[in-house]
Amino acid sequence: MKSLTWRIVGVVLLSGITWMVTRDWKEMTIITTVFHSIRMVMYYFHERIWLRVKWGTVPHPLASLDVKGDLSPKDLEEVRAKLRAMGYID
Repeated sequence: MKSLTWRIVGVVLLSGITWMVTRDWKEMTIITTVFHSIRMVMYYFHERIWLRVKWGTVPHPLASLDVKGDLSPKDLEEVRAKLRAMGYID
């Protein structure tokens, strides 16, 4: 809801500013639609790029374990040992 209401505020604000400058409903609609469409595409790629950035993020406590697929008994014991060492389990 927060994201949706923020987007609505942006559309209304840009529509108002565009209408005040152009005094044309058709131009206002085209400019607002194009601008917000471009912003949605840019936001998608912006998020994908930031997913690759590692600085400023806290790694998951178990990220150092090399586990792929189903856990074998050995994998499960490694997870338990790591959790014990971190004080999560006794």
